[in-house]
Amino acid sequence: MDKFGKSQPVTRVEDQRFLTGHGRYVDDIAPKGALVAYVLRASVAHAEITALDVEAARQAPGVHLVLTADDLAQDGVTEGMAFNLVKNRDGTKGAAPRRPILAEVRVRFVGEPVALIVAESLMAARDAAELIELELEDLPVHMEIGPGGTALHDEAPDNRAFDWGMGDEAAVEAAVARAAHVVRMSLHDNRIIANPMEPRGCYAEIEGNRLHLAVNGQGVWGTKRNLARVLGLSPDDIRVTNPDVGGGFGTKAMDYPETYLVAHAARRLGRPVRWMADRTETMLSDNAGRGLDHDLMMAFDADLKITAYRVDSRVDLGAYNSTMAQAIQSELFSKVLMGVYDVQDTYLHVEGYYTNTTQVDAYRGAGRPEAIYALERIMDRAARELGVDTWDLHRRNFIPKEAFPYVSSTGETYDVGDFDRVLSRAEAECDRAGFAARKADSAARGKLRGMGLCYYIESILGNPSETAKVAFNEDGTVSIYVGTQSNGQGHETVYAQFLSDQTGIPAHLISVVQGDSDRIATGGGTGGSRSVTTQNNATLATVSRMIEQFTPYLAEKMGVEAREVSFDDETFRAGGSNLTPTMIEAAAMARADGRTDLLVHEETATLPARSFPNGAHVAEIELDPDTGKVTVERYTVVDDFGNLINPMLVEGQVHGGAVQGIGQALCERVVHDEDGQLLTASFMDYAMPRADDVTMIRFATEAVPSTANVMGMKGCGEAGTVGAMAATANAVADALWDRGVRQADMPFTPHRVWRMMNAAIAAE
Repeated sequence: MDKFGKSQPVTRVEDQRFLTGHGRYVDDIAPKGALVAYVLRASVAHAEITALDVEAARQAPGVHLVLTADDLAQDGVTEGMAFNLVKNRDGTKGAAPRRPILAEVRVRFVGEPVALIVAESLMAARDAAELIELELEDLPVHMEIGPGGTALHDEAPDNRAFDWGMGDEAAVEAAVARAAHVVRMSLHDNRIIANPMEPRGCYAEIEGNRLHLAVNGQGVWGTKRNLARVLGLSPDDIRVTNPDVGGGFGTKAMDYPETYLVAHAARRLGRPVRWMADRTETMLSDNAGRGLDHDLMMAFDADLKITAYRVDSRVDLGAYNSTMAQAIQSELFSKVLMGVYDVQDTYLHVEGYYTNTTQVDAYRGAGRPEAIYALERIMDRAARELGVDTWDLHRRNFIPKEAFPYVSSTGETYDVGDFDRVLSRAEAECDRAGFAARKADSAARGKLRGMGLCYYIESILGNPSETAKVAFNEDGTVSIYVGTQSNGQGHETVYAQFLSDQTGIPAHLISVVQGDSDRIATGGGTGGSRSVTTQNNATLATVSRMIEQFTPYLAEKMGVEAREVSFDDETFRAGGSNLTPTMIEAAAMARADGRTDLLVHEETATLPARSFPNGAHVAEIELDPDTGKVTVERYTVVDDFGNLINPMLVEGQVHGGAVQGIGQALCERVVHDEDGQLLTASFMDYAMPRADDVTMIRFATEAVPSTANVMGMKGCGEAGTVGAMAATANAVADALWDRGVRQADMPFTPHRVWRMMNAAIAAE
């Protein structure tokens, strides 16, 4: 481990800044005197725009600019929002309707941007928005995850965005026909809102002849490319920065209309312009997550080995395609379709439908939790229907340790794994042996108790390449420039720690520079649990380059041949020489000799393959049958993340992710009425998990180092969420099974659970 990280629980260096109010968030650092932008949004879910008169608003006190779709077109801003597509099962492309930056002709969801007002103050901009005459002719609203209804887009007359499939459908059907047992199940995966602590925001200013946009995103290069495309600028004329970011969860990984509107307004006015969403605006306009219906089928032979698995999913995409809305439910979903099970015949069928709601996109590990949730729920259901122990059913079907590397039915190569070992550790850590006594104690108090298991696997996704640049500064400090972007994960600590481990440079002398397209040429941003693995892989390449470049220079100083010089992670050494400089000392020598070429080192490195973090989550809940209240009493996680650099940060990531998954299982749910109005548009109505909803989380690791990177790492960013949804849901289902409840869907709010139990009683 010394070679690739000392695995020490180093506390986060950035917390001192954050906890003492010295964070530099986008709304803290906007230029003094910046004008303020406000977005007028659609108040109905579907309507024709029959009139839009903004002249009175333009004349209002303090107003500098009002933009509509027509104004953008007159200014030559005619490009729409970027999005990705997948192919349909017949080989054709999915529907590709235009998503305008400001609504054109129609509005298609409550909250869609219609106009931008820029004024001296937020109050002045809001007052001016009240003067805008917007006339709308209502159209029928489509809220079902399925075909039919008035088409939102001409390109999708039945509101179907795509119809995608993967796997061998005929083989699956044949396996079902000869199976000894077939289990079927339907599930709903409730829609949720990301709700980062810091809402979305940005500001733009003109620096000389260049546009500078600061946005609280998850990377800068995608935004830079899209700004150039939309605004018709050369990339060289654009600088994008990410300051401190108060939470991302993937929902800040893509661009939104406000990004382009604020940038264009600053360019038009020649003055800085700032915009910051409030909480309800966030809930109305941020890309949401989940919102799926699954039909599941799993076939078994007489020995209870899985022979086939089929998933048919219908996805609520919202009003438009967004950056990853189609892809997350297809390619990303498929990476972990069969989880950790040794099964050859699988088929995944996903249909996406447009509805009059905010668009869906990737966040909180989108794609992975949906796949694992569906798979682990039907595994749990199968165990109950077949009358076997769910832990034993898992073990019977695990990919055996000796089968690695293993090519899954979806074509992914899992390099390593020891799933039984991890599960056995989880069984001990959760005290499964003591569950029966705890259940009996609950029963004596008139309560129900349940235990739920989820064994997940996920993959490191996104761009496998990353760049690192190390610069030795005149004051003796060192800067490492990275292409990822922290949203609160502790990157400033872990990157400095890793560079220190490889070079012997004291960590307190290393500063991490991120989120500036002018200061590092390329980068993939943060998302898909890619950051630490890809970035530290690039750091290793840069360190190798540093050693390579310093060696001949120091050999001359030492009076030896270059081949005689070695570096031991702290000092350069050569036999017969008393000179043993550290990296810092070598850089100081080079500076004194005018060798500026030795003071900056930069390399880009690409991971040769994906890595696959995996692990077991075990939830234990108590349920009050009189009220339906579910309480999480115990929660245990045992993960295989490969080699760890900083276990403390890893545990924090898992805790946060697990709470997110528990939150969706117990309380979070987006609710619209039949007219497309969002009913959960504030924290009075949308139930985020609180401290008393979650117990202490027990965490342990069982490392099986990856062979897909030299560090043996696997990534961990989204792992907590991926396992928590199914573990918690299976625990509730376990408690309800003896009460005759066979269909149990999230969220398990007291009222919903109470209704499930009473419906089961009525059906007897």
